[in-house]
Amino acid sequence: MILPYYIIIPLLAAFLISLIAGKKDNWAVILSVIATTALLVLSLFSFISMKDETVTYSMSAWSLPYGIVLVQDALTSFILVMVSIISFTSLIFSIQYIRHLSMDWKYYSLFMLLVTGMNGVIITGDFFNLYVFMEIALFSAFALVAYGSRAEEFEAAFKYAVMGSVSSFLILAGIAVTYSATSTLTMAKVAEVLPTIDQKVIFWIGAFFMAGFGLKAAAMPFHAWLPDAHSSAPAPISSMLSGVLIKALGIYVLIRIFYNVFNAPEIFTEIFLVLGTISIIIGVFLAIGQWDMKRLLAYHSISQIGYILLGMGIATPLGILGAVFHLFNHAIFKSLLFYNAGSVEMALGTRDLRKMGNLMKILPTTSQTSLIASLSISGIPPFNGFFSKLIIIIAALQAGLPWYAVFAIIGSLLTLASFMKVQRYGFKGETNVDSLENKVGWRMNTAMIILAVLCIATSLMVVPGIQEVTLDPVVKVIADKTEYIQLVLGGMNGN
Repeated sequence: MILPYYIIIPLLAAFLISLIAGKKDNWAVILSVIATTALLVLSLFSFISMKDETVTYSMSAWSLPYGIVLVQDALTSFILVMVSIISFTSLIFSIQYIRHLSMDWKYYSLFMLLVTGMNGVIITGDFFNLYVFMEIALFSAFALVAYGSRAEEFEAAFKYAVMGSVSSFLILAGIAVTYSATSTLTMAKVAEVLPTIDQKVIFWIGAFFMAGFGLKAAAMPFHAWLPDAHSSAPAPISSMLSGVLIKALGIYVLIRIFYNVFNAPEIFTEIFLVLGTISIIIGVFLAIGQWDMKRLLAYHSISQIGYILLGMGIATPLGILGAVFHLFNHAIFKSLLFYNAGSVEMALGTRDLRKMGNLMKILPTTSQTSLIASLSISGIPPFNGFFSKLIIIIAALQAGLPWYAVFAIIGSLLTLASFMKVQRYGFKGETNVDSLENKVGWRMNTAMIILAVLCIATSLMVVPGIQEVTLDPVVKVIADKTEYIQLVLGGMNGN
C-alpha cells in the first residue's frame, strides 16, 4: 500500500535533515531532492496506474466511522501530481536561489514539512486529520514566508499567521458542528448521514467551511493576506503558496466538501459563481496597477482562483472539467511566473518593473519562459490556460449564464493587458540595468524550462483519448457523491 508513503517520505526527510544536516548542509539538499523525486515518481505512477479506481487505507485497527482512513481516488491522484511537480521544480529552483539569502538546512526541513502537510490534507478521509495536516502545512508556510529575515517578510508572515489563525478557527468550528450533528468525522460517513440533518445545521456547517477554506484559497473577499505573503516570500515559496498551497488547503478541500460531502447544494454553487466573478474582475484590476512584479503576480492569483470558483459554481460536468483543468494549469504557469520574478530579483536586486528593461539579452531563459507563462495565464492559444478558460466560458454559455461568460472574457483580456505591461517594461524596451548582482544558474533555468514545456504539453490533456484517462475520471469523482460514499465505506474490507 503506497498511500502512507505520501506522508512518510517528506516527514522522514524533514526529520533526517534536522538530524543530519545541521553539520553538513549539502545533506539537506540531497535528502530533499531524493524525497521530492520519489514523491513525483510515486504520484505519476499512481495517477497512470489507478485510472478511475479508489483505494482506501486504514491507519488503525478501528473500523469506520471511528478509524483513521486515507483515500486515493482520481481527484486525489490528480492533485498529488500537481503538488509533486511544483514541489520538485521549486526544490530544484531553491538550491541556487536560497544561497543568495543564506544556505540553511532549516529551509529544506520546513519545505519538506510543508509538503507533508499538503499531502496529508489531500489523502486524508476524515476532518480531524485534515485539520492536523492543514496546521502542519500552515506553520511551515508561516516560517518560510519570513525566511529572508527582512522586516517586510516578518510583517507579511505575521499578517498571514493572523489570517491563518482566523480561518483555522472557522474551520474548527465547522468540524465541531459537524461532529455534534453526525457523531463522526469521516467524510464519506458524514456525506451518508447529512441528508437526515436539519437544513439550518447544514447551512451553518457550510458557512463555517466556506469562510474558513475561502480564506485559505484567498478568494474575494478573503484575500487580504495574500498580496503581502506571496510578494514577500522567497520566490520558490511564492510559487508553492500560489501554485499549490492555496489549492490543496483551499480549493481542493472546498471541492471535496461541497461536492462529495454536501452534494453541491444550489445556495453554495451560487456563492461560488458570485465569489468567482468578483475575484476575476477585482483581482485583475488590482494587478494592473502594480509595478512590483511579485505583487502583480499575487493579485493575479486572486483573479485566476476566480476562474476555478466560476467553473465550480456552474456545477455542470463541463464546468467542473474547466475548473479542475484550470486548477492544474494555474499551478504550472503561475509557479513559472514566480520563478521568473525570483530570477530577475536575484539577478538585478529589484522587483520594480520600471528598473528593468531589455532583459532578453542578459536573462534569455527567464525572458523566453516568462513570455510563455504570460501567454498561458492570459488565455492565448495554444497554451494550456486558453483551453481551460475556453471550457469554463462554454460551460457558462451552455448553462444559460452568459453574463458570467462575458466577465470571464473581460478578465482574460485585462490579464493580457497586464502581462503586456510586464513584457514591455520588464523584458523589452530600453535597458535600465547596469550590471547583474547574481548569475542565474542552470538549476533555476532547468526549473523554468520544465514548467514552460508543461505550459504547452498539458494542453494535450483535452485531446480526445487523453482526456478520457486524465480529466474525465476526476470530473466523475467530483460529480458523483454516491459513488464516493460507496467506494470509501465499502472499500475498507478490501484493504
